[in-house]
Amino acid sequence: MMKYFAVFLPVISVERSAQYRPLHLEFLEKGRNEGWIYANGRFVDGSGGLVIYIGESIDEVLARVKQDPIVFENARGYEIHEWEMVTRDALS
Repeated sequence: MMKYFAVFLPVISVERSAQYRPLHLEFLEKGRNEGWIYANGRFVDGSGGLVIYIGESIDEVLARVKQDPIVFENARGYEIHEWEMVTRDALS
């Protein structure tokens, strides 16, 4: 059964974040296209971003997060939480 995981990516280095952002965005696009990223976006205050991963386990998601160039190159940290998504449709 597929689960959702919220992954916070706080900035460690502003310079490295800027340097590896293009590769990070390519990585995210690949994940969306292949179906293992549900959504992503940056925090407007510049503190980092959030990616919603889809996977069977936290270990699977952790392996993917560690492949993200922005994490691999130590530009951003990460914090992973399994997320139980509730949508407006589910509430009605």
